Amino acid sequence: MTSILGPEGLAALGELLRGEPLMAFDFDGTLAPLVSHPHAARVPASVSRRLDRLAKRLPVAIVTGRAVADARTRLGFEPRYVVGSHGAEDTGPAETLGGRRAALDGVRRQLHARAAALAALGVLVEDKDLSIALHFRAARDREVAREAIMRALTPADPGLRIFGGKLVVNVMPAGAPDKAEAVLGLVARSGADRAFFAGDDVNDEPVFAAAPAHWVTVRVGRDDPHTRARFVLDGTAGMTLLLDRMLAELAGASAA
Repeated sequence: MTSILGPEGLAALGELLRGEPLMAFDFDGTLAPLVSHPHAARVPASVSRRLDRLAKRLPVAIVTGRAVADARTRLGFEPRYVVGSHGAEDTGPAETLGGRRAALDGVRRQLHARAAALAALGVLVEDKDLSIALHFRAARDREVAREAIMRALTPADPGLRIFGGKLVVNVMPAGAPDKAEAVLGLVARSGADRAFFAGDDVNDEPVFAAAPAHWVTVRVGRDDPHTRARFVLDGTAGMTLLLDRMLAELAGASAA
């Protein structure tokens, strides 16, 4: 796994920034450190300040599993774009979004019927309107909690997509866009000719897999040796340094 902060990664970043890139980031585990309770997550002020400076130079997007309204309160700066629910929550026809909400009604009823049992196991059910996340980070026995979640989602509705993450199980409509579709759409919408994308989890891998060769993609964390990202950043603590390198590159280009 090649570090984005090594010679090869920095050369690729410099080449990217000589074009007209969209700069896109996941939220949890990428900009904000993972925490035991999702409502406690925030982008550190040191990262927010740098993102604010970056957003004054280039289109910045946040593409997250969170609901858009929730994510905006945790950023500390104003990006040009925020896409939520793993790509499902973006601008679009009201009837399309309404259909996606309705597609989750059946699983909402299933989870409501098992709410007390799931809560007793330490499972937090987070309904994000266009997707649902079942967190089990706080569970005393995480494997028991995960198995209880999967039983609560049985029988599986063929109209839903169920996928895992870091101590979470996600549910969303099967036909909703994923993060890859979201980022590709944002590139077209912004007029960018390339993109940077950083993410840390299973739902970010479609972006890595779909990215053209001239994009720069970064996996935050070395927990997946099979990632399709071009480069790796050791953890969220390295984000300030990475953003500093971006800003320095842009400043150098302006001075040239």
